[in-house]
Amino acid sequence: MRSRLACVAAVAILIVAAAACSPARNAAPAAATAAANTGPLPFTLPAQSVLRASAHKVFAHYFTPYPLSLDDKDAASDYYTRNYLSPTGEGGIHSAYGGLLRDRPIPRAPIGTGYQLADMKTEVRRAAAAGLDGFTLDLLSVSSSSANWTRAKLLIQAAAEVDPGFKIVLMPDMNGLASVDSDTLAAAVAGLASSPALYHLADGRLVISPFKAEGRTAAWWSAWMATMKDEYGISVALVPCFLSFSTANADAFAPISYGFSNWGNRNPAANAGLATNIDRAHALGKIWMQPVSVQDERPNQGKYDEAAGTQNLRLTWQAAIDGADWVQIPTWNDYSEGAQISPSAEHGWTFLDLSSYYLTRMKTGAYPAITKDVVYLTHRTQPAAATPSYPETKLMTLRAGSTPAQDQVEVLTVLTAAATVTATIGGTAHTYTAPAGLHVQTFPLKTGTNAVSVARNGTVTARVTSPFTVTSTPTVQDEQYVGVTSGR
Repeated sequence: MRSRLACVAAVAILIVAAAACSPARNAAPAAATAAANTGPLPFTLPAQSVLRASAHKVFAHYFTPYPLSLDDKDAASDYYTRNYLSPTGEGGIHSAYGGLLRDRPIPRAPIGTGYQLADMKTEVRRAAAAGLDGFTLDLLSVSSSSANWTRAKLLIQAAAEVDPGFKIVLMPDMNGLASVDSDTLAAAVAGLASSPALYHLADGRLVISPFKAEGRTAAWWSAWMATMKDEYGISVALVPCFLSFSTANADAFAPISYGFSNWGNRNPAANAGLATNIDRAHALGKIWMQPVSVQDERPNQGKYDEAAGTQNLRLTWQAAIDGADWVQIPTWNDYSEGAQISPSAEHGWTFLDLSSYYLTRMKTGAYPAITKDVVYLTHRTQPAAATPSYPETKLMTLRAGSTPAQDQVEVLTVLTAAATVTATIGGTAHTYTAPAGLHVQTFPLKTGTNAVSVARNGTVTARVTSPFTVTSTPTVQDEQYVGVTSGR
């Protein structure tokens, strides 16, 4: 296997060591506060009390199949490495597409007894430290024998024990629960509802946001809500998350819903005109929960989206800032879709750290003052059309309607003042002047290593070297953008 398996341990060392030290558009002068910022972000995140006081809520979608560890083993030989990253894992059932996953959670050392709850607490702490209000929790199963149900309950427990202000929005998954009847779902949700971690509106209603809500009719959901009220004394605020936010679905669900959302798209072209959805929801008197996304690659489905570096992330955040009420980031940790924003072996903290910048703007009404130079470097590890040496028979193709594939390296700088940036892309140095605030510069992808340094008045203020080498002869196909930051 690429470097991917061989370098899991090496990447783990780099990321874990950085984590141990850890979290423009309207650029503000650093002034005397610059020296005080020793954290990983290019600004000081507002106090948690300030962020949580905002009516604008930001949740990330938690997917229970992929916790931080599946077996509490060393990363070199744990389940992720042996069975999900390896093309021959799980008895070869993923060999056609070169392995189920292309990324994994940041590896950690074995913990021992109670590791599952300990890991859930770590994830709650990471999300809360980034400024998130909570998780939307995907309920794939309500069976007591299901590992996904067990993990869902552990996550709720972890949130309650770690941070009473960090909230969980239950998201019954109407794909996974397609055969579950109304009474069974009501009993399962009611069994969780006593936890103080679950998110309620100020009027006491329990927020429920079913994924693929249109998998059941509005009448079915109305009857389900009546059961919740009549049988369990629980009033529900329904915020359906549609796969298709059509006029028909909006009109049908409006009488029973507090708000609307959709799962959204993962490429800039498909995310043009997002204001239409927001306006439709608001016209019906509903709040809108905007999906904010990084990227999407699905080896087992043979599809990927062109995210164009961080462009898709920035575009969807801007749509949220421009008019949404809440945000859902799909996803926190669905590694099978490559959409994770949780700190990971190949994404590092890049996409989560950038989201802290944008959520600050959404919640406070102003971008934070930049107090430290930080550079974010994102790129693929292979050209989009590269042919893998492993004999994959199911290669990913670009999703219909996606932004065209781009072989590029993106340098995103967040600077206190204008500075000279040197981007060395595959051995070729490019020098330019970047302005204060957030600025994006792109370069053609080349084989080799990528590195960036920022200098002002002859002094280097930030530098980062990507640990991911770009090759034209990869072992397996991988269409994701990896990320590194000079802040960690």
